[in-house]
Amino acid sequence: MKVGIYGQFYHDNSEAYIQLILDALQKNNVEIVIEANFLKILKDHQEITHNVEALNTFTQLDSSYDLFFSIGGDGTILKSVTFVRNLNIPIVGINTGRLGFLATIQKENISESIAQILNKEYSVSERSLLTIETYPADESLTTSLNFALNEVAVNRKNTTSMIKVETKVNDKYLNSYWSDGLIVATPTGSTGYSLSCGGPVIDPSTNSVVITPIAPHNLTARPLVLPDSSEISLKVSGREDTFLVSLDSRIMTLANETILLIKKAPFTIKFVQLPEDSFIKTLRKKLLWGEDKRN
Repeated sequence: MKVGIYGQFYHDNSEAYIQLILDALQKNNVEIVIEANFLKILKDHQEITHNVEALNTFTQLDSSYDLFFSIGGDGTILKSVTFVRNLNIPIVGINTGRLGFLATIQKENISESIAQILNKEYSVSERSLLTIETYPADESLTTSLNFALNEVAVNRKNTTSMIKVETKVNDKYLNSYWSDGLIVATPTGSTGYSLSCGGPVIDPSTNSVVITPIAPHNLTARPLVLPDSSEISLKVSGREDTFLVSLDSRIMTLANETILLIKKAPFTIKFVQLPEDSFIKTLRKKLLWGEDKRN
């Protein structure tokens, strides 16, 4: 078995958990390949007793990998998706961060969880993504990274004034949102930026997409859930000449009147899910549903 490992940061006291991961994989004769920049971070922290110097590194993935371990929080998983892309490599999200809707394997259960995974005691949760195209084409949008797992969002830039987001669905006019911006989110992204702006929570197995306005001027502008077969067109105008577009954590600047065409990506991202885990369980735990807070 060949496993890729990636992390963005070295969280406080995370050396013990990274050590557990490396030891558990090596004990089972797993071929370990670490992302090059993450290996540099590990080398700077002498607390890791595993001989990381001997490990191979990658800067890009190929189809030879069986699993991809993401060590951190949800932000690290969003970055992991840019490595995995359309290679169908299942992602194992190990949460050493805080909230973690996506990174569901908790650091306290690493040894047991890895044992289950290596014994193939898991299922795969497939998640849809969004892609965007711009008209006219913009050089800042790399065609190999024109996708988002959570959401595509447009926001005002360098101004406190609202922007107007003219929105069409399947080439039919929907609305012109006067707001700070607009979010188009996948079911996976419904618990992220969209949720903080009043959007609904959507089960990730649902074939849908949600449009959520950001601080709309008109209070009748409410989040709208659509089939994920929909093609959504956005055109932004405002007092400034440019506006911001984000694909998950990647941000670029586009000129006003640029048309964004957003639709479902032709591939999915696969997450490893252990038998005792589920979206409902994660939702209840992270949002503290069902807990009596009256005391």
